[in-house]
Amino acid sequence: MNTAKLESLRSDALMLEEPERVELASALMASLDGPADVELAEAWDVEICRRINVIEKNPAQLLDPEQVLARARLRLNIS
Repeated sequence: MNTAKLESLRSDALMLEEPERVELASALMASLDGPADVELAEAWDVEICRRINVIEKNPAQLLDPEQVLARARLRLNIS
């Protein structure tokens, strides 16, 4: 593809509404990843569901990010 055509495509893409640009950018990024590994995607789906179930069953285990950072600073003696 020549530079003029690429610049024309870029210019046209930038004139799209934001949701359309997001969709286009997502499709372009996905095209760089190569073919999907179905087994890997399924394994991640199972793992994500497992983690969600753990969180839903034990909500008391969730920590506030600021508390986590405060505890870490105390352990590291950082002010």
